[in-house]
Amino acid sequence: MADKYLVEPDVGFIKEIGEYGGDSLKKCFQCATCSVACPISPDTKPFPRKEMIAASWGLKDKLVGNGDIWLCHNCGDCSTLCPRGAKPGDVLSAIRMYAISHYAGFPALGKIVNDPKKLPILAAIPAVLFLVVGLVLKIFGVNWLNFSPERVVEHGDTVGHIAHHMFFHTWMVDMIFVPTSIFVVSIFAMGLKRMIADMHANALLEGKTDKQKIDPKGFIEALIKTLPTILKHSKFSECGENTERATPHMMVFFGFIGLAVVTGIFFVVLYGFGIHGPYQQFNPVKLLANVSGIALVIGGLLMIKNRKAKSADQVTTYKDWFLVGLVFALGLTGMLTELTRLADAAFLTYLLYYVHLMCVFILFISLPFSKLAHLVYRTTAMAYNEYAGRK
Repeated sequence: MADKYLVEPDVGFIKEIGEYGGDSLKKCFQCATCSVACPISPDTKPFPRKEMIAASWGLKDKLVGNGDIWLCHNCGDCSTLCPRGAKPGDVLSAIRMYAISHYAGFPALGKIVNDPKKLPILAAIPAVLFLVVGLVLKIFGVNWLNFSPERVVEHGDTVGHIAHHMFFHTWMVDMIFVPTSIFVVSIFAMGLKRMIADMHANALLEGKTDKQKIDPKGFIEALIKTLPTILKHSKFSECGENTERATPHMMVFFGFIGLAVVTGIFFVVLYGFGIHGPYQQFNPVKLLANVSGIALVIGGLLMIKNRKAKSADQVTTYKDWFLVGLVFALGLTGMLTELTRLADAAFLTYLLYYVHLMCVFILFISLPFSKLAHLVYRTTAMAYNEYAGRK
């Protein structure tokens, strides 16, 4: 007697996929052109056809815990060649956004990040937070917020120079950002633990792996093997339809890496040696910061340009514009803050520094809930794919 399977479609899940930008799903009639066309789909159990079937049936559990949704880079080849205009790339992108919300938890915070109507609230949180913390510290005699910041005078320099830590003290900034970072890392840690368990259970069920348990050492080795592919953006280069996406993605990616390195060095130098900025322009760390900031601005502009050019062929949602807009705003406010400091425009540079800190806080707090979370989840999925031995 043949085995029987009970299918329980989740109509609400299908509706949510449509709201995330995958409303073209209903046009799919399972011709499998997408799986054939995709240049980066594995030879065994290729995507995205099976994901389109599962999404059509509302099989949420088979999709949210499916590592293959993260192997897709939304290059657009499948959507361009689809004879029905079902846009499988956009559907998988919508499923990934659902998965991000699922693993992040904290739905109230996720709604603030992803709802355009809540953007003023999201911006107001850091705007108020910095002022309130600074004023409370002032009440207790800690002068880490100064509305009339002085200039730093060095070794007979009678003019002195503007230093942003004279406005918002670095220790006060770190008092806010360190707990925020711990909160974000904790969300990702809990989400990744669930995601890896779900991916492995799904892989065992579909026959993608014969390994009953995940070996932590083997998984780390697989992650190390995967890193060169990620750093070189090799998968973007394999895509035929949207090859121009590789350059801006690399600029933003390495821009963030460079700024993270600079922040780490600043942190160690400040708390290890008690040395504040600003640094000289030809200091290697400062050069890295400037190059990374410029890469972020140019990469953000190219992303906006590419997104607008593809608006007719590729679904663009608020989540997409939020990400590219935040990247551009982060780089632009950072560079303008430095340029106005060098121009000796005190009021303007302190105001821009305030706005820049708001952008940085929004980036941190939205990281587990926005499209940027794919950096963490896709890296993990690619490492698992390597660990499972799929090619």
